[in-house]
Amino acid sequence: MTSACVSGGNDDVACTLLLNWLPAGWASPLAWLISVVLIAVAALIARALLHRLIDRVIRRAADGVLPERLRLRNAGVADGAAALLTERRRQRAETLGSVLRSLVSVVIYGTAAMMILARFGLNLTPILTSVGILGVAVGFGAQELVKDFIAGMFMLMEDQYGVGDMIDTGTAVGTVEAVTLRITRLRDADGRVWYVRNGTITRIGNESQGWSRALVDVPVAYNADIAAIRDLLKRIAEEIWEDPTFRDTAIVEEPQVFGLEQISAEAMIFRITVKTVPAHQAEVAREMRMRVKSALDRAGVALAVV
Repeated sequence: MTSACVSGGNDDVACTLLLNWLPAGWASPLAWLISVVLIAVAALIARALLHRLIDRVIRRAADGVLPERLRLRNAGVADGAAALLTERRRQRAETLGSVLRSLVSVVIYGTAAMMILARFGLNLTPILTSVGILGVAVGFGAQELVKDFIAGMFMLMEDQYGVGDMIDTGTAVGTVEAVTLRITRLRDADGRVWYVRNGTITRIGNESQGWSRALVDVPVAYNADIAAIRDLLKRIAEEIWEDPTFRDTAIVEEPQVFGLEQISAEAMIFRITVKTVPAHQAEVAREMRMRVKSALDRAGVALAVV
């Protein structure tokens, strides 16, 4: 490196400038040191700028959570559902921001390391060839890991599910406790924790996205008055809809009485449906059953055995 700089065969800008000010023996080492330092500083600056840009985008996404929540409320979505949807979007933006920051750091630092190695006079061609061969070998051995990471990226970008959702992955059913690029951690109704690799999930049933539905079937005797039962169930539906305890936190739309769902020689089955905030369908269904039972008892109508 020194002889090249002294003979003028190197067109390095730093070396050429230093030759005009320093002795020939000092110019080449100092130029090499300056170039290495410049590469490192440029890498740090580029990383900081890109991280700042990513943070700004994520911050804008987070700042848009409140307007989005207000839009959802104005569109008729209950406050609880709107809060859940906007919080999911905020978490997804932050997770993707973290992944992008890590990817930017790897690319920039990797490029800077290659450039610094070139300054040491190393021939990068065999190194890159070896790295490529090693990458292919590792890729064959880590196919499942790569598959998990790719599936995790698409899962985050598409917002298939998030922390707190009740999902069915086919192999396990439970509430999502943690989501990473490689695994999803679930806890089932018995308290058992499941670790499911994202690459093994081929279908997802999400019970907590958007809204849920509570179904309440009411079996009554075959000889009961259909019109009277229907009116009674409609009054119960109106009462729970007007109850602020449920309307503001659990119910999205006014309950619907479908009327006769099934009929047999022993019973007639009426059905009530209630659109609820995700994960609140069981709570609303229990309340509906209690109110239906009390109202039928007051009306002297007996429930049938089906």
